[in-house]
Amino acid sequence: MTDTTTPQSIDETPVDPVDRVLARAEARSGVRVFGNAQALQDDATISRADSDGEQWDREERAALRRVPGLSTELEDVTEVEYRQLRLENVVLVGVHPQGEQVDAENSLRELAALSETAGAIVLDAVLQRRPHPDPATYVGRGKAQELRDIVAAVGADTVIADTELAPSQRRALEDVVKVKVIDRTTVILDIFSQHAKSREGKAQVELAQLEYLLPRLRGWGDSMSRQAGGQVGAGGAGMGSRGPGETKIELDRRRIRTKMALLRRQIRDFGPAREAKRAERKRNTIPAVAIAGYTNAGKSSLLNRLTRAGVLVENALFATLDTSVRRSQTADGRTYTLTDTVGFVRNLPHQLVEAFRSTLEEVGDADVLLHVVDASHPDPAAQLATVRDVIGDVGARDTREIVVFNKADLVDEDARLVLRGLEPGAMFVSSRTGEGIDELRAAIEDALPLPAIEVRALVPYDRGDLISAAHETGHIVAQSHEAEGTALHAHVPERLANELAPFAV
Repeated sequence: MTDTTTPQSIDETPVDPVDRVLARAEARSGVRVFGNAQALQDDATISRADSDGEQWDREERAALRRVPGLSTELEDVTEVEYRQLRLENVVLVGVHPQGEQVDAENSLRELAALSETAGAIVLDAVLQRRPHPDPATYVGRGKAQELRDIVAAVGADTVIADTELAPSQRRALEDVVKVKVIDRTTVILDIFSQHAKSREGKAQVELAQLEYLLPRLRGWGDSMSRQAGGQVGAGGAGMGSRGPGETKIELDRRRIRTKMALLRRQIRDFGPAREAKRAERKRNTIPAVAIAGYTNAGKSSLLNRLTRAGVLVENALFATLDTSVRRSQTADGRTYTLTDTVGFVRNLPHQLVEAFRSTLEEVGDADVLLHVVDASHPDPAAQLATVRDVIGDVGARDTREIVVFNKADLVDEDARLVLRGLEPGAMFVSSRTGEGIDELRAAIEDALPLPAIEVRALVPYDRGDLISAAHETGHIVAQSHEAEGTALHAHVPERLANELAPFAV
């Protein structure tokens, strides 16, 4: 049995009733239970660095929230009533074909981390080996009954399947295990709904939730019908029942479609403001660097370390949903932007990919891509492949890429050799200790595109504004002070080149 007493790991702790169930399952060679699964980064390796800035968002997210008016005590103590989150006790279940056991275990570990981030305690996790998931109950009728025994023995109130269940599969599995059944997509959507803060982020999450909900609406009995009609004597409901002919479930579907259309318009309306900011940066030829990568790889920590941005850093999956853009400067004075983006995860629901496409545009329009990988993750190759698939979907496959193995302080030299074999040109950094940060800054500066036009000019001393603009938006090759003015050799954007044209030499 796999029993967790902390939200960081899944440890094997034998409990007699459950042990008997699991022993019977192992004997039938259909279900395999795994343990010792590291879900999130260990508490001992988490630190609050000065470069992270003030973490007000993190404190707000963890705070208790007051709900006024719900107290049954005297009125003078109403204001001290608080609401605390009740953690759900869950059991995870997955299905894998022969030969894919390791990948299935890594996927289930990730589902454990997702469940903990959503606010659950993982009590147990089981895998079944079979060529294909059962079309009726996902794990087969017999294994579903064994899963019911496990759920009853550990006292779980939810079962989470490591896939996206069809509506019929979810209903059939619920009928057997007698507790709530949800799937991986539901957990991810729940995390997104908790963490979205901006108006655009909330609209994107709500749209994804409605797209997921629409085919899963269901009704119960005659209460959902508005088509009774007929005479009472002929078996009908008589007067007052001849409605517009639209059932309750059809009415719900129409309302959801109307709301989805409204949300799509709202998301489109956010586009012009974002495009205007991006166009202004392009007009001023400010290069853009996008930080992309797997969720919880340390992208926000890296942004804080590079720019002291003070954006939210948390040991949780999908802590960042809203794009953050910060300015930074190269050693020679050139300005560029660093953009923190939403993380990716394997089997990311397609509803979320579509809903967050506007956010992912920042990745597609970047001049340089910082691809951040968690060096301490048990399967970094899968992280690389997953992120590159999404990068290709948003049209950024040809963008200059710098692969960065973050959390280098958590891996030894042998692990680094394996990672170098995976990505020979990658860089090792640690947002926690600062290792490799200076080398990464230098690599970013080398990768930034040079402005398009090379100029040589003798700029009068009363036009110092042009020299300042050249330092900010251009690349200075050489500069010297002559009797008549400043001799400048630089690569500059087209607009500045036109202003320097009268002083060309």
